[in-house]
Amino acid sequence: MKTYLRILQYVESLRNFAFPYFILSLLASLFGILNFTLLSPLFEVLFNNVNPDDVQKFSLKPAFSLEANYFKSIFNYCFYQAIQSHGRLGALRFACIAIVISVICSNIFRYLSQRILKTVEAQTIASLRQSVFEKTMGLHFGFFNNERKGNLMAHLTTDVQEVENSIGRAFTASIKEVFTLIMYFVFLFNMSVKLTLFSLIILPLSGGVIALISRRLRRSARDVQEKQSTMISTLDEVFGGMRIVKGFNAEKVVSDRFRKENYGYKAAILKMVYRQEMTSPISEALGVIVVAGILLYGGTLVINKEEGLTASTFISFIILFSQVMRPAKVIADAFSGVQRGIASAERILKLIDTVPAIQDSPNAIDIQDFTNEIEFRNVSFEYQEGRKVLDNVSFKIQKGKTIALVGTSGGGKSTLADLVPRFYDPTEGQILMDGIDIKQIRIQSLTQKIGIVTQESILFNDTVFNNITFGTESSENQVIEAAKIANAHQFVSQLSEGYQTLIGDRGGRLSGGQRQRISIARAVLKNPPIMILDEATSALDNESEKLVQEALTHLMQNRTTLVIAHRLSTIQHADEILVINKGKIVERGTHDDLLKNENGFYRKLSSVDE
Repeated sequence: MKTYLRILQYVESLRNFAFPYFILSLLASLFGILNFTLLSPLFEVLFNNVNPDDVQKFSLKPAFSLEANYFKSIFNYCFYQAIQSHGRLGALRFACIAIVISVICSNIFRYLSQRILKTVEAQTIASLRQSVFEKTMGLHFGFFNNERKGNLMAHLTTDVQEVENSIGRAFTASIKEVFTLIMYFVFLFNMSVKLTLFSLIILPLSGGVIALISRRLRRSARDVQEKQSTMISTLDEVFGGMRIVKGFNAEKVVSDRFRKENYGYKAAILKMVYRQEMTSPISEALGVIVVAGILLYGGTLVINKEEGLTASTFISFIILFSQVMRPAKVIADAFSGVQRGIASAERILKLIDTVPAIQDSPNAIDIQDFTNEIEFRNVSFEYQEGRKVLDNVSFKIQKGKTIALVGTSGGGKSTLADLVPRFYDPTEGQILMDGIDIKQIRIQSLTQKIGIVTQESILFNDTVFNNITFGTESSENQVIEAAKIANAHQFVSQLSEGYQTLIGDRGGRLSGGQRQRISIARAVLKNPPIMILDEATSALDNESEKLVQEALTHLMQNRTTLVIAHRLSTIQHADEILVINKGKIVERGTHDDLLKNENGFYRKLSSVDE
């Protein structure tokens, strides 16, 4: 219950729908039950067993009330009036018409209540998924490095869907079916107190058995969701890396891997379904046992003429009690089905409860401009496993200057660059922007001042125009101007639909150089004072590199730039080069100065690059 109360906090619209759903369900249940309570007087007419005392008893119209017995009394009044006016045949016609009207009303109200329920379900899944997505977007960058994408996608798809389904079941069971069950027993008590008390044996019996089964059902459901998340992650990795799969003839490897996860999921879901499906036949079997007992006990009362129970009333009781099985069965099924939703809700709440490691400080400020310098002051950083990636790094980037980071792979260059936009926070030391610790600057204000171009061009399955304007609102002329600076306008103009051309998943319809120039155009359009270029040309051929490097040169003009270089030829004109090795700055200076040191680390890198 606590799990669902937490989930309902994210679905405020449920409150607006609860009351009308309750009213419509109440009316649907009431008219549905009346169908069966009207059978008793109908049988009296058919068996020619009309009691003159009943005719006299219902000769006066009953006063209006909201009690369940009022509806039966008003029908009996009209029914016996019909007998007096039109005889048994007229009463039979009246009873049949009343039953038809009752059935029609019941189905109309049931349809309207189902419309509200489906609206609630649709609103639930939309609101909850939006809340989970927005919460996920607010998490720190490091979270996404440690979490599998398939697991996150499962939270937003299958987990949310399970919650939606279980909320629908819970709504139906807790409001409509519970009320229907209560109404059935009100009318049953009105027919025979002894028989109804005897029939109540089914509730503790079936409830105890179902509770026993459901205790293990949630654990099985949680296992199913986890295996499904793993399977989705595998699909995402395989489809995203299809070039490698095909290039290395690894179809059998990934097929075997998927087969293992697929059949593991199958085994888990069968284990869960077997337990879930057990509740329905058990509750139904218990119901049949009780009905058989009622037939024996009630038949004895009729034969012995005890409690004034007539044959027609007993038949009506049996028919009405047989309908009790339906809401009881629905409640039992819903109770077991809800366990799967609770397991999914717990996974969602675990994500929602994740606290971002990187947050705005309580007194964070906005900065209007970058005016002076960025300073790394005794900065150290290590990941969770305890390996130190940066060790006591200090340097400054003056406004308008270009600082290049070079070194062997794994030396800490990219990590150092990731600290500037606060993708991570230093373990020790400070990063200052114009003398202000960036932890005291609001994250959104900080990132507005920074543009990033990475080695891997991150593009979306959208038009060229929308990819360039991603995160900004710009006119077509501004987009074209940015594309020209990035050396992209020429090839974009030659595309089938120009700037409105769809570029496919991750920009797959473009070449590597074209994708990179679109990324640069996006950075140009943002026009930030600070740029971070993370090996932006390392994956390109010579011709593409020349075009991209030219675009980068335009991009770096009049900007403060931090460049991570793979090819040293691209950073020869940097104002200062920092040589990073094992998390430390081992050399620093201009390109020419560093080359003068014959035994220097940079000189060795330069000879390798050549």
